[in-house]
Amino acid sequence: MQKSNRNPSVELALHELKHLLPTQGPLKDFIHHNTLHAYQHLPFHNGLEHAARLTGVKVYLSKSEFFEKKNNGEINNFYLEHEFRKMGLTQSQEPINPQERRILHMRRLWKKHFHLDLDGRVHSTLFRWIGSYLDQGIAIWRFPAGTTGFLDALRKMDKESFVSVLGNGSARARKLFHAPKTTIEDILKLIVGDESLYGLYIFDQQFAHPGWSGLVSLLESEPEPLIARRKISLEEFILFELLLELDELDALLGTDRELMGSIYQGPKLEEILKPLPTRSEYAALRCWQEAYENTYYNQVLRALNQAPAPAATSERDFQAVFCIDDREGSLRRYIEALSPKAETLGVPGFFGVEFFYQPENSFYVTKLCPAPVNPKYLIKQSHSQLHRKKDLHLESSSHSFVGGWLISQTLGFWSAFKLFLQIFKPSLSPATATSLRHMDKVSKLTVENDHLHHHEHGLQVGFTIPEMVERVYNMLFSIGLTQNFADLVYLVGHGSSSINNPHYAAYDCGACSGRPGSVNARVFAHMANHEKVRELLKERGLIIPRTTLFVGALHDTTRDEIEFFEEQEWPQDFLNKHQKNQTIFCQALELNARERSRRFMNTPLSLNPKNYNDRAKIRSVSLFEPRPELNHATNSLCIVGRRSLTQQVFLDRRAFLNSYDASLDPDGQILTRILNAAVPVCGGINLEYYFSRVDNQKLGAGSKLPHNVMGLVGVANGIDGDLRPGLPSQMIEVHDPVRLLIVVEHSHDIALLAVQRNPATFEWVKNEWVRFASIHPQTREIHFYTDGTMQPFTPQGEAPQIDDIMSYVHSSRENLPIGIMKVSEAK
Repeated sequence: MQKSNRNPSVELALHELKHLLPTQGPLKDFIHHNTLHAYQHLPFHNGLEHAARLTGVKVYLSKSEFFEKKNNGEINNFYLEHEFRKMGLTQSQEPINPQERRILHMRRLWKKHFHLDLDGRVHSTLFRWIGSYLDQGIAIWRFPAGTTGFLDALRKMDKESFVSVLGNGSARARKLFHAPKTTIEDILKLIVGDESLYGLYIFDQQFAHPGWSGLVSLLESEPEPLIARRKISLEEFILFELLLELDELDALLGTDRELMGSIYQGPKLEEILKPLPTRSEYAALRCWQEAYENTYYNQVLRALNQAPAPAATSERDFQAVFCIDDREGSLRRYIEALSPKAETLGVPGFFGVEFFYQPENSFYVTKLCPAPVNPKYLIKQSHSQLHRKKDLHLESSSHSFVGGWLISQTLGFWSAFKLFLQIFKPSLSPATATSLRHMDKVSKLTVENDHLHHHEHGLQVGFTIPEMVERVYNMLFSIGLTQNFADLVYLVGHGSSSINNPHYAAYDCGACSGRPGSVNARVFAHMANHEKVRELLKERGLIIPRTTLFVGALHDTTRDEIEFFEEQEWPQDFLNKHQKNQTIFCQALELNARERSRRFMNTPLSLNPKNYNDRAKIRSVSLFEPRPELNHATNSLCIVGRRSLTQQVFLDRRAFLNSYDASLDPDGQILTRILNAAVPVCGGINLEYYFSRVDNQKLGAGSKLPHNVMGLVGVANGIDGDLRPGLPSQMIEVHDPVRLLIVVEHSHDIALLAVQRNPATFEWVKNEWVRFASIHPQTREIHFYTDGTMQPFTPQGEAPQIDDIMSYVHSSRENLPIGIMKVSEAK
């Protein structure tokens, strides 16, 4: 397409669409992110108001929900009055969510003036073509000429078909379709007429289906998430939709008709995009949200300030390094209670080793590190013993007329019977997406690079020894594990198991691009056990004793199971120690399943303790269970510091826990690296849950029950709906929408300096899309980032004391107040 003579209004629309459309990737790379990232350059509440008034989304809880939380004690009147005074308002100004939307008014004119449901007539055709083109494996037949570009492929089909891909095949629309130099402006001239309205028209058009448009826009600039690559651009997607509209209009209303530009009397795109002065309704909502959050933040900060530090010990039964994931906090707590000499630590679950992974017999590679990272390394699996049986339902013969009929009449009945049994007696099946199948535990991994010229897929196969040294050194120093090594150091990645769940990638490890962390755990263990690596680490002052063995493991957070890798290669004395430790892990997993089961409404609170684990396993394979687990629901905290800061504090499985020792990092350089990862990753998770909770229909995905998987790239309601890019209601029902509070254990000046070093990271804090606080390692003095500075914070009240943790967690299915636990709680 030609871009010379581009209409300024169209140019503005294309620019703003790339910026404002959703950016959720395909299902296999479902990485959490800030849903309203396009407004992140604005202060949080300003950005929310701009988004709400532009697109009509809801960005706060409703009046009744805020009032209910006040009545429940979740909003303290002290903070509420303070916020209203600060804003110069009174509480008589009620928190009413205004109903307004400055876009899509032009679209309504098709029905109001022309009595034509143009979206209804065009969208079903458009969605089927784009879904077929982007298909990643559901379709029986591949889209012809799928690599030459969306429009070229459609033109080829149109030329070789008896029926036009445009539907009606009107002469004018088809002629423009096949003219290679046709532009967006050419078609807008025939639909809109008024050139000053071109941009508004396509802006409204694309926001009538932001899910598909957002995915196309993302894939234009980042095609990597698709295994079967497809060439496409937002411009050609818009051009094709305009052609479909022109085809419908010509067929229904004729070519001699009124143009949209002669009817529409509203503002142009330039005016619509301008932020408006704050309305009092939004100011009142801001006060309630701030009071709601500050009530909770006070609970957290006073508990961290008042909790006694546990007795220090240099003797360690074992050490276990978990992902910082909020679901791991309770398991860590039970391990420490059952084995007081055990030490648990937290680090992003890719363990600082970034690479692509290629399973045996696979043609494709998958990324196992944070989404923004571009690895240069490839880890390959070999000697795998995982062999999946062939499924005749998926063989090519089943796609033929005769073969399909025969298989339906024979295997179809057996399949129906197995499905019937699965409903009443759920079990692991080929349909289960389980983290345990991501990697064969007895397979071999090519961790070490043989020679620098060994490349595949443009990637270096394995790491060199110096590269291993750098990663092991950086990871251990970042979490403060530099001495007092135990004989066994477990590296516990995590993943999830579920069935009939298209959002399964959102349940796995976000630090591994939505995949289990098992391969990363094994790779780091291999590096840290390597003799040459340890020799070079010793030269850098990091001494790992010969008596220490690093062990890779995987925690399935849905089933509460744990699997350890390469046990067959351990010396017998390590196996003996491991068997004792394994008992601790198993007991902790049972207690963990019991604690998290309180959130499941169909699980009684009075079961035999061991039965909770059994019920968790059944949930993970049950076809009729839309909530196999609740993933990050209720997340609200990210704490970067020593375990002694949080070990006595009950955080209700709401905190990302990143280990860090300020004494090893006086200038905050390590802290900067931690925050550069933790702020966008944890902040993105938190805000996607926030916005999916406050407006599940527009910013979330609605109920997953009517969802239909479209080409393995997204979900829609039914077969013709728009893609739903957010989180389904079953993942956010119990979530409290509060911004993430990041607490850093360091002096306030170094904490602020650390987050300011990277402007992209600091934008989150400066504009308060996450909240930021520091707690001094020695004095426990707290500072809170407010109005551009770190200000002293004095907690209000006394933190509740918790005598029996299990009685406490089973006292309510709702979020519990943050309190201080006894030294040992495991029963």
